Amino acid sequence: MRLDGGFQEFYEANYGRIVAMVTAVLGDRHEAEDVAQEAFARAFTRWARLGGYDLPEAWVRRVALRIAIDSGRRLRRSLRVAATLAAQRHSPGPEPGDSLALTRLGTALRRLPMREREVVVLHYLADLPVDAIAHERGLPPGTVRTRLAAGRRRLEHELTQHPEELTDAG
Repeated sequence: MRLDGGFQEFYEANYGRIVAMVTAVLGDRHEAEDVAQEAFARAFTRWARLGGYDLPEAWVRRVALRIAIDSGRRLRRSLRVAATLAAQRHSPGPEPGDSLALTRLGTALRRLPMREREVVVLHYLADLPVDAIAHERGLPPGTVRTRLAAGRRRLEHELTQHPEELTDAG
């Protein structure tokens, strides 16, 4: 079945990125798939209007993040799948030994406060510039920069001060 107005092509082109982004925020791929499906379902019902936007993906990203945050789904599982998927998108495949580093990064990301985690994920995994994050999240660019800096500091602290704890996917 073909969906009218290019929605099917839009969905196929963007679904994986949205799921990877939400997985990095929530830490659980199955929950992220549910959130992404809900965001795309909302987009489909509004496609007559959204299809004309310059960046309808930005609308879906915003809705998916709101659903994830509003639902309180801050799961405590490892981000191994999200980190692996993100790494595979940017390279041909993980090098030997990378899975431990990706697990450590996922665990460290999970420890960030949601506000910091959200901007770190949007900036580094979704490749959005500060101004785009600010616009999508309704924040001043300075607030986004502050949260990014705080997130980087916390990640650095987690990765350098507690390396033995970060192997626990728990």
